[in-house]
Amino acid sequence: MTPTYERKNTVGPPASQAVVLGGGMAGMLATAALARHLDRVILIERDAFPSRPQARRGLPQARHTHILLSTGVQAIEALLPGTLRRLLDAGAQRRGMPNELLSFTPQGWLRRWPETQYVIGCSRDLLDWVIRQRLQQHPRITLRPGLTATGITGSADRITGVRLLNEHTSQAFTMTADLVVDATGRSSRMPHWLATRGLPTVRETTVASGLTYVTRVFRAPDGARDFPVVNIAAAPGEHHYGQAGALLPIEGGRWLVTLAGTRGGEPPTARGGFTAFARQLRHRLIGDLIADAEPLGSAHVSRSTANRRRAYENLKRWPDGLLVLGDATAAFNPIYAQGMTVAALGAVALDRHLARHGVLPGTTRRAQRAIARPVTVAWSVATGQDRLLVGTDGPRPTVTDHLAQHGAAQLMRAAAAHPAAAEAFFGVLTLAHSPVRLLTPKALLATLIGFRHQQLTEPPLTQWEQSFLATAGSGEQHLRDGT
Repeated sequence: MTPTYERKNTVGPPASQAVVLGGGMAGMLATAALARHLDRVILIERDAFPSRPQARRGLPQARHTHILLSTGVQAIEALLPGTLRRLLDAGAQRRGMPNELLSFTPQGWLRRWPETQYVIGCSRDLLDWVIRQRLQQHPRITLRPGLTATGITGSADRITGVRLLNEHTSQAFTMTADLVVDATGRSSRMPHWLATRGLPTVRETTVASGLTYVTRVFRAPDGARDFPVVNIAAAPGEHHYGQAGALLPIEGGRWLVTLAGTRGGEPPTARGGFTAFARQLRHRLIGDLIADAEPLGSAHVSRSTANRRRAYENLKRWPDGLLVLGDATAAFNPIYAQGMTVAALGAVALDRHLARHGVLPGTTRRAQRAIARPVTVAWSVATGQDRLLVGTDGPRPTVTDHLAQHGAAQLMRAAAAHPAAAEAFFGVLTLAHSPVRLLTPKALLATLIGFRHQQLTEPPLTQWEQSFLATAGSGEQHLRDGT
């Protein structure tokens, strides 16, 4: 059934047109938010949009593990109701946390308490395709692929549109807009464009651990499609190269496996070396699981893992008619699985702002600050961990950073032994709750009690999982180097 759409009430006269730059997750969700309040929203993207779940040129990181946290799912559902059902119908996998998670943290294996949060596992290609289909059905949304933004128009006080280049005809033209949203990701040129309008330089902070990701897709062995998510985290201080791994069940009875390591300890791409690397992590679980699994296609490598934040919300001057969100304002190390959820929360913040203020003069700066709020917790988690890795470029950890990391480590250890501590930990990890939740009497008591329990040294497998694992990895003869 085709969904119906109603424009929400806005304060002041309705704006006629918004232009969103970038067809990735942040751009699509911003488009969905804007279409609830504006008369017309045009989504600009350089690449052609695939007609089915398929990778596109401008999103090379799509080949790697993307986990959509429950908080992000709820945000997307608020903007595009029914999206989760469509994902599940298309084969996306839902896994409860921590009951369907095998996670080896620096403090030991987490116990599998009853579900408090969940994640959705699927390929990024499927996720983008499902959301893009929703946008294409919307009467006030127009998708315009094949166009590249080359600049903005207007003044330091008011942005009035964008300059575009048609990639097919080389024709340059200008598109006017009441609101321009930059969601062009890590490659955003907005700092330069603002400088040409005489605006201050935006403060940029980068924390780069030098992690390299290598990802391969495997066909899940017979009977193992319902296997839990597996995460083997790095242990800064114990292992110099930040080596880690994750196994995520996705659509089509497949496992998406990503391995990571910093300079000098990068994962290999060859089949045999990939599995051997997985077995040399802090625990060999992932390596044993994929030893006999059939590889599907070649390995994919990414070195675009630096954390980078541009503090647009702190500029002393900010022009009306312009917003920046997604990776264009804050990009995270993907290993922490927070980027898509932060983008979704930013789009919801935009939706709420427009419901209250519309695009009245003088309100855009307030919207930019609202979009930036979900970034803070995710930035703290990602950079706090990465700064502990040897060789990380960027500001060194402060005393406050060390204290925060010590508290997080204590809570993580307690989460393995006490359900209340686990609930608090996963609530903050999935961005469902503020870190202030960790200071409630219930969470503090659970941390104190849980800290006294002995750590698990082996994964908390069910009887079925133990039986499956006992037969996995027996096909050593199949582990030969190859693409």
